[in-house]
Amino acid sequence: MKLSHRLETLTPGGSDGWEVFYRARQMKTAGEDVIELTIGEHDIRTDPIILDAMNDAALGGHTGYAAVPGIADLRQKVADRVTKNTGVPTGPENVVITPGGQAALFATHMGILDSGDKALFIDPFYATYPGTIRGVGGIPVPVPAHAENGFQPAAADIAAQAKDAKFLLINTPNNPTGVVYTKETLQGIADVCCEHDLWLISDEVYDTQIWEGEHLSPRALPNMAERTLVVGSMSKSHAMTGSRVGWIVGPVEMIDAIINLSTHTTYGVPGYIQDAALFALNQGDALEEKVAAPFRRRLALAKDIIAQQNVVQLVPAHGAMYLMLDIRATGMSGLDFANTLLDTHKIAVMPGESFGAAAAGHIRVAMTVADEEFNKALTTLIEFA
Repeated sequence: MKLSHRLETLTPGGSDGWEVFYRARQMKTAGEDVIELTIGEHDIRTDPIILDAMNDAALGGHTGYAAVPGIADLRQKVADRVTKNTGVPTGPENVVITPGGQAALFATHMGILDSGDKALFIDPFYATYPGTIRGVGGIPVPVPAHAENGFQPAAADIAAQAKDAKFLLINTPNNPTGVVYTKETLQGIADVCCEHDLWLISDEVYDTQIWEGEHLSPRALPNMAERTLVVGSMSKSHAMTGSRVGWIVGPVEMIDAIINLSTHTTYGVPGYIQDAALFALNQGDALEEKVAAPFRRRLALAKDIIAQQNVVQLVPAHGAMYLMLDIRATGMSGLDFANTLLDTHKIAVMPGESFGAAAAGHIRVAMTVADEEFNKALTTLIEFA
């Protein structure tokens, strides 16, 4: 029996970019003491008050089929949150709840692309982006954001690839670089989208993790609300990665179409998990700041350590839970550096090449272990470099 061409070509060459992570997990399973600085998984888990709310909702009977678009109160709360944070009037009709941010990405792609359509995304990119585009039959086209420009994408580079494309996918605060796109960068992106009639998919799952500057949702820019789909999630803001609660915010016509798609695919998100997400959002900014605080603290630790040498350079880290380190002065590729570091010191980081050609010669370090362990691991990494 033969697989579909779509699945056979989802990850060309068989690589999904996560080989170092898989190897580190295998080493841990075998009993080796590996420090994992690989994936964006909080070391402090979901707050017990959220789990209590989830438990109460489940025991209270909200375990049957939930409303496919999302429960009404959660859609309203997300809409209110978006209105407050961006200034763009948003109602529940502009929101659909999804099983996490990844499902939201897939749904937005399904809503825009036909088989063979071209889709743009910024390189460096989160590792699933090109495969998700291929998964709906699209043709992924990376647009490099260059290290010498602080990984801020240039409008001219996007425009050069925009002919016949259907959408541009961006992510700010950015995974893997930690860069927050400036207003000038976002305005350039908006201008290209308007000029070339592109949808903009804005992945904003790290919008509560801002260390310097401010987050601007491109949906708030002139003429962009009608052509922007914003992907959000509880995973990073509330340490609810395993609960799988995300959303899409966009024009009513597209949201209605994605609700129809959800009926035929995921059939929604469990009600008791949505209740917990609503409870979490109702705790306000204080809980979000509590979840973000360890990463802000570890960034300060990292800056102190990195400042003591000049081999490893820190890409300006303005947001998200990662450090992007330039290790080109070592003469090693990111992949060789990550594999050798794992073999010799049992510290696992992600090679920049996992996130695209523009990140070659870099590594991504997740700030996701306790402060003392993080300090020790980063010091060892610097000494190794």
